[in-house]
Amino acid sequence: MRQFPDREFLQPDDVIDCDHPDIIATARRLQSQSTGSHDATMIARRCFEFVRDEIAHTFDDGGGPLTCRASDVLRHRTGFCYAKSHLLCGLLRANEIPAGLCYQRLCVDHSATQYCLHGFNAVWLPEIGWYRIDPRGNRSDITAQFTPPDEVLAFSATHADECTFPDVLPRPLPIVVQALRSAETWDEFAGDLPDLSERSLVSGTDEEAAAL
Repeated sequence: MRQFPDREFLQPDDVIDCDHPDIIATARRLQSQSTGSHDATMIARRCFEFVRDEIAHTFDDGGGPLTCRASDVLRHRTGFCYAKSHLLCGLLRANEIPAGLCYQRLCVDHSATQYCLHGFNAVWLPEIGWYRIDPRGNRSDITAQFTPPDEVLAFSATHADECTFPDVLPRPLPIVVQALRSAETWDEFAGDLPDLSERSLVSGTDEEAAAL
């Protein structure tokens, strides 16, 4: 049995509103649908598959409201990767399963001249510890899975200046929340995705890097 993480990975905030009635109701429904309803791994798998498969990725879906708060993602059934990770985090915490946020820096296109952050999750499983999962949503070129202890994420950081930040955060990065809340439409947001360089993290000069 691994040491239980800090309680902040179970607590609500303005974005991960796991105390919202709709989040609680959905979390309980997913728990009841899980084989062995008190088994954290089975509940986590069901929550992951629900967000991955039943909540649209706004860009893949070609439109929809721009969401950020977990309960809004659930209500509108759409979100970018960051927003979907907020919802999954909320559902897990509502089921008393510690969960946090993770980030990668990835190329926007094959030219490797533009980069952006990609958001996903980590869940605390008693026999494993932190286990990273990506509810972004699968498509022909993406196959993220829940297969503990093996991690099968949507993307790998392989190009120059790409990276996977190692830390699990209890709250979303402010740069992500600000970007989601300041854009007026989903396509405006898609044209100016948030970014954070690995060099900023190493130098410690960026406030967002300090959060990681």
